[in-house]
Amino acid sequence: MNPSQVKSVLEQSLALRVTGPHAYNAFLLVHHERQNIHWELSAGSSHGMATEPGESWHTASIGKTFTAVIIMQLAERGRLNLDDSLSRYLPAALLQGLHVYKGKDYTDQITLEQLLSHTSGLPDFYEDKPRSGKYFLQVLLEEPNRRWTPEETIEWTKAHMTPVSRPGKKFHYTDTGYNLLGLVSEKVTGLRYHEALREYLFAPLKMQHTYLLHYNTPAVWAPGRVANLILGGREIDVEDYPSLSGIFAAGQTVSTSGDLLLFMQALVAGKVVSAASLEKMMTWKGRRYGVDYGMGLMRVKMWPFTRRYDVWGHLGSVGSFMLYNPHQDVYIAGTFNRSGYLGRALRFLLGKVLYPLEKMKS
Repeated sequence: MNPSQVKSVLEQSLALRVTGPHAYNAFLLVHHERQNIHWELSAGSSHGMATEPGESWHTASIGKTFTAVIIMQLAERGRLNLDDSLSRYLPAALLQGLHVYKGKDYTDQITLEQLLSHTSGLPDFYEDKPRSGKYFLQVLLEEPNRRWTPEETIEWTKAHMTPVSRPGKKFHYTDTGYNLLGLVSEKVTGLRYHEALREYLFAPLKMQHTYLLHYNTPAVWAPGRVANLILGGREIDVEDYPSLSGIFAAGQTVSTSGDLLLFMQALVAGKVVSAASLEKMMTWKGRRYGVDYGMGLMRVKMWPFTRRYDVWGHLGSVGSFMLYNPHQDVYIAGTFNRSGYLGRALRFLLGKVLYPLEKMKS
């Protein structure tokens, strides 16, 4: 198959994916420098209209990579150390009772590196089952107009969750840890987290359409409105849910596929953090559902019998992805904008993007 044939099949497959009960809209960008390929596609509808490539969408946990990169940049500049205790940066009142495990308080032992690598032992306010009451996502959807500060999500964690292990002893994915890192960045930089995102990343990389939803606005609005999201089984307009503000530094950004390509290209080229820092971020310390976790980055082994389809970058629980395949030198960014769709999204990327591109060379 030649590139135009592959693109045609990909467009048809993407359109099929958003019919029926499984998804409602999708965005996909495939960039292959050596093959001179740059395909930016969309399918489905949002706000009662057909989607168009270049529209913006909620990135979900892809935002964790932005948070991790800011922390790594601050470490490179000597403004913090990754082995520093969290208690060095945040108020004692906020941290009091944060990590009480089997009757002992380990809060002072939590380091920034453990937060980055999800090895702090802290629970996850967003996905973990609370000791009592409703899941946080249910609260978020039932009280859409409630604005959450990151500090309130920390207090919610303390009130409803239990740590899973002592610090440094176990991998456990936690949005709570990344909200804490967002607060650390505010303390060190003297900037609000959304301001630091713009100053450290979005402005230098010309990511003009990327911003922190419900905190600020983009430098330039992308065409159309932010795509609707299927969350908890319901279709929502994310701009009508200020309650999403609670996700904060754990994944509250809105972006476009094109802006995410700019970011990943800069990260791969060593223009965002040093090679040493990137290597540290890619030290895989945990695994969940077949995905390896480093510090703000993930590696997905897409096929068990070969490494040629492996990708790294970050994923979001709504079927969002920002990935790079070193073997083919291919960048992929996009979303299916539906919670619980991540597995299907990865199978789509392997079968309809990476595999056909590999075969196209033969």
